[in-house]
Amino acid sequence: QVQLVESGGGLVQPGGSLRLSCAASGSIFSPNVMGWFRQAPEKQRELVATITSGGTTNYANSVRGRFTISRDNAKNTVYLQMSSLKPEDTAVYYCKLRVFQNDYWGQGTQVTVSS
Repeated sequence: QVQLVESGGGLVQPGGSLRLSCAASGSIFSPNVMGWFRQAPEKQRELVATITSGGTTNYANSVRGRFTISRDNAKNTVYLQMSSLKPEDTAVYYCKLRVFQNDYWGQGTQVTVSS
């Protein structure tokens, strides 16, 4: 079984920074794609950023230039460095791993941007 455990969420002021981490464990094969999604209250879950095992990245327009996704393949860990945070970035952030068309999700971590 594959498990994903996120960490690093919290409360931050507008303009601040946070780094999220997501460690995957279990039977993980390459190639795969890891990514971050978020869901704000009463809104649908949306893509934030993804990164392939080869390092190709993709970002939502709303976060491009402010967020950076990276991964450590040896540790099966993906990171999301978030900078210049805005109140509209407030959401539960979920980590996702896609391998062989199977999707695995983490439990989510809350990010709140507020003064």
